[in-house]
Formats: sequence, structure tokens, C-alpha cells
Amino acid sequence: MSSFTENMNSTNPMTDQVIAADLLIAAKSGIKNYAAALTESTSPEVRNVLCDQLSKAVNLHEQIFNYMKDNGYYNAYDPDQQIQMDIQNADKALSSSKK
Repeated sequence: MSSFTENMNSTNPMTDQVIAADLLIAAKSGIKNYAAALTESTSPEVRNVLCDQLSKAVNLHEQIFNYMKDNGYYNAYDPDQQIQMDIQNADKALSSSKK
């Protein structure tokens, strides 16, 4: 089995962290897109739908953030610790790509 497949099938917490980080980034992007669309909309019906979707996207972002914070994947309140974690994760990614 290749190392890529082994990493994908393992219970490595880094995999959960990467997935959660990607999901957090996607949720943030969705929030920005809904907000932009909302400011461009002229139809009250469309604005209501977009406003509802924006609210749901903000709630999803909060849930993902809390998951990451609770599992030690994201230290938003301690930038120095987060920077160290980012460096360690980058080193792991670089070393695993060399296998």
C-alpha cells in the first residue's frame, strides 16, 4: 500500500486537522460570497434567501471553528502557539511528501 493511501486510511489526527482547516476556509469563502451577493441583490425575495444562507454559513463557520479549537487544531487566542503549530504542520507535510 502506498504511503499516501496509508495516510488516508490511518487515524492520524493530522488528517482530521487538514480536513477541518479546508472546511473552515471554504465556509469563510462562502460567507464572503453570500455577503457580496447580498449587497448586489435588488430583489427582496432574493435578499431574504441570501440573508438566510449567510446566517447559516456563519453558524457553520462557528461550529467548525469550535471543533478545531476544542481538538487543539486552532489556537486563535494564542498567536505564538498557533505559529509554532503551523510550522510543525508544514514540516510534517514536507517530510511526508518526501516519502
